[in-house]
Parts: sequence; C-alpha cells; structure tokens
Amino acid sequence: MLQRLILSRFFYTRSVDTPGKNYICTVQFNNITGQKETKEQLVQLVQHNRLSHALLFLGKEGSGALSLAMAFAQYIVCEKVNGKKQANPGSSLFGEEPAATEQNLVHSDSCGVCAACVKAAKLMHPDIHYSYPVITKKSGQTPVSTDYITEWREFFSLHPYGNVYDWLQFINADNKQGNITAEECNDINRKISLKSFESEYKILIIWMPEYLTKNGNKLLKLIEEPPPNTLFMLVAENEGAILPTILSRTQLVKIPLLTNLEIEAALELKSGVAMEKAQQVAALSEGNYREALQLLQHVDDDWQAIIREWLNMLVKKNLAGQVKWIDEMSKQGREKQKQFLKYFTHLLEQAIRLKSIPSLISLAETGSQEQDFALRLNKLCSVSQQEAIIKELDKASYYVERNANGKMLFHALSIKLYHIISNNSLILVH
Repeated sequence: MLQRLILSRFFYTRSVDTPGKNYICTVQFNNITGQKETKEQLVQLVQHNRLSHALLFLGKEGSGALSLAMAFAQYIVCEKVNGKKQANPGSSLFGEEPAATEQNLVHSDSCGVCAACVKAAKLMHPDIHYSYPVITKKSGQTPVSTDYITEWREFFSLHPYGNVYDWLQFINADNKQGNITAEECNDINRKISLKSFESEYKILIIWMPEYLTKNGNKLLKLIEEPPPNTLFMLVAENEGAILPTILSRTQLVKIPLLTNLEIEAALELKSGVAMEKAQQVAALSEGNYREALQLLQHVDDDWQAIIREWLNMLVKKNLAGQVKWIDEMSKQGREKQKQFLKYFTHLLEQAIRLKSIPSLISLAETGSQEQDFALRLNKLCSVSQQEAIIKELDKASYYVERNANGKMLFHALSIKLYHIISNNSLILVH
C-alpha cells in the first residue's frame, strides 16, 4: 500500500476528464530518476540524425529502461520537438542533415502539454504501439497485447519501474507463463504496415523481447526493412535471452544501474524519506529503483536493533533468547526475511571496507549509526570470519526464496554464526 501511494503521488496523475481506468503518466526525461548521460545520448541521436530504425534499450531491473523508452517515444512525437522537423520538409530523423535555421533549436525534452504529448502520456497515441508478454484469457484463443491494453496502461501508471513478474501478477497470471505469441508478431506486421495517423513517425515499443522466442523470426524482415519513418524500441534486461538474429539488427542503448546517490535523492525528494533511511535503502537496493520502492514498505524496521539482539544472544549463549528470537523471525514474511539478511550482509561488507581502508575509519567514527555499527562488527570478528558469515547469509537468502522452513533455517543459521564467531569456522569458510 505504501508503494502504491508513493507512486501515485510522484509518478502519475489521474485523468479528471476521462472515466474508467484512464491514467496519465507524467513520464518525461526530467521526471525519470538519474540517467542523465543516457537522456543526453538519446536527444543527440535525434538532433544529429544518427538514430537507427531499431533501438535496444538494455538495462537491468529497476534501471528505468522502460520509462526511458516511453519518454523517448513521447519526445519523438512531441509537436514542439517535431515542429522544427516539419519546418524543413527535406529533413529526416534517420540520416539526412537538415538545413541550419533558427528553428533547429535543441529541445532536451518533450513539452508535455501539446496534443501528441497528452495522448502519449495516456498511452493512447495512435502512432505509438506496445507489445509485451501476455497470457491466454480464454482457452483456445491466442492472446495479443491489445487484449490487455487497458491493464497495460494502468500497470505502467502505477509501476513505471515494475518488472515482468509484477506485470504477470497484475494480470492474474498465477502460474501461467507469459509469452509474446506468433499471433502477436502477425499483429505487429499488420499495424506497422499501416500509415501513421497523426505523427510523422510510427513507433513500436516491445517490452521484454526475451519472451519472443522463435516467434521473433516473423519480425526479422520488418525490422531490417521497415516502412519509412518507423522506429522500433526493444526494452530488455537480458541480452543473452534475445534472438541473435534480432539482436544483430538493433542499435544498442545501454542503461546503467542507478547510483546510490541518485536513489537517495529520489527517495528524499520524491518520496519524503529521511536522509538516514534513504541512505540505508539506497545501499540495499544496489542500483535497482524498483527494489528501493519495495524496501520502503519496511523502511521503519530497525534492522540494526534486531541484528544487535541476535548477536548478543549468540555471544552470551542465551539459548532461551535465541529460541524466542528465531520464533519471531520465522513469523515474518519471506520478503522481510530476505531484506533482513541482505541488510546484515551490507553491514558486514561495510565493516570489511573499513578494515581494508584504514583512512575511512576516522570518517566513520564521526559518521552515521550504520558506520558505527560496522566498526563494532570489526571488534567482534575478523575479516575472514565476516566473509564466512556473508556466505552463510547468502545461502540462507537463497533458501528463503525457495520457501524454506523459517524456524529450521534461522535455527541452523544461528548455530553456524555462533561457531564462526567463536573462531571454530574453518570448515564453514570452505
């Protein structure tokens, strides 16, 4: 619920003049977290007429690749950006150099207010098409993306950084596998063969082309020899899962992970998170803004206090306290258990860095509570012991993801940590 409220406040506004599930996404370059260099690169591709007919936006989960593709599509159809192109009929987005005039001004973003931008923000522009993994609605019927266009608009409005798992859960896929079907490829060929309705360009955004499988071969000729002023944008997370024949026909646009500072700033400015908590969430999210938004659901949990209590009971051999602690931890949900283990790993990594780089210690002594806790961990155990604990925490996280019994898992983990801290850990290190 917290994530939904945060996203609703800062990433979209509800349309007031259209009934039903019609959402307006305020997705422009300046509304997307970080990625300054990538935004500039995309603008330069247009301004210098170096844009390929097929782009591959390649970025890990939470990097904002889909949002960037959406914003870029809106930028291309924007009447303000496109107006300078129309003033020079001989110019083209794909190679010819336009004549130098005062109207050839560099627009670093779409205007957001013209008719084209308003339609693109609603994901209703007639010349911007979308393709994404879908599931069968009725037995015997082959699904296509347009069957889910209403859900797609709502999903992107609510979860602009969502992943394919979020999407499939959103459309109640349960255990069904998402797929971009052969029928969908036929529908793409049909739509792209039509003339554009309003914009000078036709745009197709294919989210998660990894789900094309061999069906993607139906699109090869279209991608290689598209109709004039047609642009394909493929948004992917795993380059190795894309058909090589499609991969070779695209221009790569790498989307890097966000920095901790970018995530911190976004959490503080857009979500109103306190600086200390924003730093903690950013460090745990590891450049994944989706993960950061997920972590906000437990932003008030005092992980340090829980870790401190656990370690004190292990060191003091407080068996009754350990049983009670394990019982309480086992009642927490999987996500909370994973975040706890991940945060403990983060603190240990901080401790190792502080011990490996002595110059950081003077800063840490007057730094945050997190740094102070890391220094205390260095007094408790050596680097080799900390590395052994990290390995056990990683294993535990792996088993949590696979629905391991919480009581058994944390009981075994407590025993292992006790032996590691007691310096009886040689067999565990290896």
